[in-house]
Amino acid sequence: MEDRDRFSEDTQRRSCSNPPVRNRRACRETEKDRGKTKPGLPETRKTGLSHTHGFNGMCVKQPCKTSETPSQCSDHMNQPLPFWLLLCVAVFSLSTRFYNITEPPHVCWDETHFGKMGSYYINRTFFFDVHPPLGKMLIGLAGYLTGYDGTFPFVKPGDKYEDHNYWGMRGFCAALGSCLPPFAFLVVLELSRSTAAALIAASLLIFDTGCITLSQYILLDPILMFFIMGALLSMVKFNQQRLRPFSLSWWLWLILTGVNLSGSLGVKFVGLFVIILVGISTAWDLWKLLGDLNLSLVDFAKHLFARIFGLIILPLFLYTTIFAVHFAVLNRSGPGDGFFSSAFQSRLIGNNLHNATMPEYLAYGSTITVKNLRIAGGYLHSHWHLYPEGVGAHQQQVTAYLHKDYNNQWLVKKPDKTPELVRHGDIIRLEHRETTRNLHSHLHEAPLTKKHLQVTGYGINGTGDLNDLWQVEVCGGKKGDPVKVLRSKVRFLHRSTGCVLFSSGKTLPKWGWEQVEVTCSPYLKETPNSQWNIEDHINPNLPNISLHVLKPSFLEILLESHIVMIRGNSGLKPKDNEVNSKPWHWPINYQGLRFSGVNETEYRVYLLGNPVIWWLNLFSLGLFVVMVSVCSLALQRGAKLEGERKAHCRVILEGGGMLFLAWLLHYLPFYTMGRILYYHHYFPAVLFSSMLTVYFFLLFFSINLCFFFSSICSFYLFHPLSYGMRGPLAHDPSSSMAGLRWLDSWEF
Repeated sequence: MEDRDRFSEDTQRRSCSNPPVRNRRACRETEKDRGKTKPGLPETRKTGLSHTHGFNGMCVKQPCKTSETPSQCSDHMNQPLPFWLLLCVAVFSLSTRFYNITEPPHVCWDETHFGKMGSYYINRTFFFDVHPPLGKMLIGLAGYLTGYDGTFPFVKPGDKYEDHNYWGMRGFCAALGSCLPPFAFLVVLELSRSTAAALIAASLLIFDTGCITLSQYILLDPILMFFIMGALLSMVKFNQQRLRPFSLSWWLWLILTGVNLSGSLGVKFVGLFVIILVGISTAWDLWKLLGDLNLSLVDFAKHLFARIFGLIILPLFLYTTIFAVHFAVLNRSGPGDGFFSSAFQSRLIGNNLHNATMPEYLAYGSTITVKNLRIAGGYLHSHWHLYPEGVGAHQQQVTAYLHKDYNNQWLVKKPDKTPELVRHGDIIRLEHRETTRNLHSHLHEAPLTKKHLQVTGYGINGTGDLNDLWQVEVCGGKKGDPVKVLRSKVRFLHRSTGCVLFSSGKTLPKWGWEQVEVTCSPYLKETPNSQWNIEDHINPNLPNISLHVLKPSFLEILLESHIVMIRGNSGLKPKDNEVNSKPWHWPINYQGLRFSGVNETEYRVYLLGNPVIWWLNLFSLGLFVVMVSVCSLALQRGAKLEGERKAHCRVILEGGGMLFLAWLLHYLPFYTMGRILYYHHYFPAVLFSSMLTVYFFLLFFSINLCFFFSSICSFYLFHPLSYGMRGPLAHDPSSSMAGLRWLDSWEF
C-alpha cells in the first residue's frame, strides 16, 4: 500500500508539472502532501481539483471528493482523455466545410484556373503556372478518382458545370480545409496544455467565414494551409519528444515534418515561410543541445545529421520527385509550350520539335526562327505592315509574335564571303523570308520604350545599308564558338549603334496587331529580354540530326521550370480595373473578394473573414506584444512570481512566441513583393493569429468568454457570405444582409 501511494504521488506530481495556465487553482498540492518538490518545478498547493493526463498529455479536470487524500485522488490519473473533444472539433469542421458544397453549380473565381489545370493533368496536356505543381496534381487526381473526365473547359467564372462531375475536386479541397481546426486543436494543446485553449483555437477557425469559403472551392489555398499546419503540428510534436531522442515517435514526427515542408513548398512558393519557421526552431533546438554538457559531441552529431536528413535531404528528395512526376505526366504539347525554351519543347509529344530533325549548328544560308528567352517573349517576326506616321521611321514593322507563323522565318546572310558555320563574333544580316527586307535599326526612338531604338524591316530583295548588320554573340562563349540550335543563347548586337536586339514585353496598339514590341536596347546587360535561341533551322546543304540528342536533362528542365515560375510570379502585375489588395488591408478585414455574382439576381459568394474573430485577432496581436514585454521584464528582474504566474510567462514566451514569429513570417514578406496581391494571401497568417488569440483568453478567460460567443453569433450573421445568397444587396433595407455592411469597403 505504501508503494502504491508513493507511485500515485509521483504520477500526480508529473501530471501537474505543466498545469493548464488558464485555471489558477489546478493541480496543486502542499509541500506536506507531496513530500518534496522537484527541482525546477513551481511549488503548488492543495486544491479540490485534480488533473489527468491522457491523449497527447492533455490535462483534464476531474473533481476530487473532499474526503479523498492526494493519493486517492491520483487514482483518477489513469482515466483516458475524452476522445470526443477532438472528434467534436472534427465533426463541426467537416459540417461547416461540406455544407452546401455543390453550390453554386458554376465556376467561381480561380476555379477557372485550377480546375482547368486539374483537367490538363487528366489529359496529360502541358501547361504553365507560376506555382509548383503539387496542388494542381492533387486536384487532378481527386477529379480523376471521383469520375471527372477532364473535358470541362473552365473558360470563365459563371460557366455552368452542367453534367460534369466537379464535386470531387471541391470535396477534396474541403476535406483538407476541414483538417485545419483539428490541427489547431492539437497544436495549441501541446503548447499550452490547456483543453479550453485548444477548443477555443479550433473554434475560431471552425466559425471563420473566410476559412470556410476558401475551403469549399477548387483552389490551392486549402491544400497549402493543410501542409503548413501539418508542418507546424509535426514540429511541435517532435519538440515534445526531446526527452526520447531517436525513439520511433521521435523519428516519426521528424519525418512527418519534412514531408509537410516539401508539401507546402510543392503547392506554392510561400510555403518557404514555414520552412524558415522550422529552420529557426531547429537551429535554436540544436543550439540548446550544444550547450548541454551531459551530451557528448558524438551524440550531438547524431542529432545534427538526423535533422539534416529529415528536414533537408528528405524534403528536397520529395520536392524533386513532385516535379519528376509532373514532367512524366504532362508529356503532350499544350498551352504552356511557349513559356519554355525550344529545347524544353522538343520533349513534348505533338510539338513540332518533338522527334524533329535539323542541322545541329547554324550556318549561312539557313532559314531560321529566332525565339526570345523572356517568358512568353515570342518569335522575332515581321510582316508587310509599316510603322504609322509619327512612330519612328515609316518602315516595315518588326515585332515579337507568340505563335508559330511563316512570318517568323529569317534567312541568315553574310555581307561578304560566306563561310559555312555562323560563329561567335560573326557579322550577319537577317533577311525576312516573306518580305525580303533586312532586320534593321537606326537612331529613331522605339514606339513604346522611348529610351530604346526602333527596329524595322528595311531594303528590298536583301539589299539595304550598314544599319542591317548585326554581330552574333553566344552567351558564355568565346570567339569562334559555333551557334548550336536550341541550346545556344545568342544576342544580336547592332554594329552601327552598339545596341542589342531586345523584346520589351510591351504590347503594341491596334496598328501593331497587338503583338509584342521589339526594340534595340542601349543597355547591354545580359537579360532574358535580350537573349534568343535558334528554334527552327532549315539548310539543305547540312546534315540533319535528331533533336532527341539535344533534349535537356531532368536537372536542366527542373532548373528552367523554376526560373520560368519565379519570373512569371514576379511579373504578375494588376490589370486595368483589377482589384488589387494591400497588405495593410488584411489584418483589419478592410476588403473582401467576390467569388461569385455581382447583382441581386445572381448567386453571390463573398470571401470575408468573420469580423469579430479577425478584429479580436488583431487586438490580441497588439496585446501579445505587451504581455511578452511585461513577462520578459519580470523574469529578467527576478520578480518573485508564484508557480502559476511563472508558468504563464513561460507558456506566453515559448508557445506564444513561436506562433507570433510564424504570423510575422507569413505576413511581413508581402510588403516587399512587387507582384499583384490578393486578400486570400493573408489566410495562412490568420491560422497563426487565431491560435495566438487563445493566450488572450487564457489570461482573461471569464471576462472574454463573451467574445468567444460573439464570434459564433457573428458567424450566424455572416454565414450567407460563405454559403451563398440571392436577393437585394446589403445597402437595400430589404436585404437579408442589411445593417451588416459595417465597412463601406465591403462589397456584398
